[in-house]
Amino acid sequence: MEEPLRLSKRMAELGLCSRREADEYISRGWVLVDGQVVDVLGTKVLPSQHIELHKFAAQVQAGRVTILINKPVGYVSGQAEDGYEPAVVLFKPENHWVGDNSGIPFSPVHYQGLAPAGRLDIDSVGLLVLTQDGVVAKTLIGENSQVEKEYLVRVSGHLKGDGLRLLNHGLELDGAKLKPARVWWQNKDQLRFILREGKKRQIRRMCELVGLEVVGLQRIRIGRIMLGDLPRGQWRYLAPDESFVGGDMDF
Repeated sequence: MEEPLRLSKRMAELGLCSRREADEYISRGWVLVDGQVVDVLGTKVLPSQHIELHKFAAQVQAGRVTILINKPVGYVSGQAEDGYEPAVVLFKPENHWVGDNSGIPFSPVHYQGLAPAGRLDIDSVGLLVLTQDGVVAKTLIGENSQVEKEYLVRVSGHLKGDGLRLLNHGLELDGAKLKPARVWWQNKDQLRFILREGKKRQIRRMCELVGLEVVGLQRIRIGRIMLGDLPRGQWRYLAPDESFVGGDMDF
């Protein structure tokens, strides 16, 4: 027998929007269940019921942007801490990459609700995502996210005999086994990591467990989106025809 659940939760499960956005759309009367408008927060629905968004909600979603930043060392991903500025301060017209071909013009409106979708340590560099879009955020950092993140990692020290095997699968952090990774030598002092999870300082801690110290870390890809030629400290918009997931791509 089907169990009813909150409409906002069901909308998030279906990937229509985030739960916060769902509550906003419901309160505005922009959600239809089996063709009928539902505007009461807390309403419960059955999984078999058909849910759709009014065109007004779709227009709001279409106006939400996602920002790609090549984060330098010395910036934190989220809120300012210990005197260090958040990466969002780099989001300003003078840092807009001239190579941005998204066709999206800069607007101060794009600051509203902009939040990091994933972390990148203060001493790490590379691709960082800030977004207004709850669907993008859930795709990248939701509990069931399977989106790959790829890193180039410079290391020092001496790798334990079975260290490379353990980096690929077999290590534990915080009392839990890590998901399988793909790790191989890029050159004599640099490893390439591909992960499907993002525990705090995960790569650095993994390396410590096998006798290595990370001396430089750069994220170069999230899903289908590459860092590419985006200069350090600059940003660009995610173009309308770009997506972190979907399609076939051989990495």
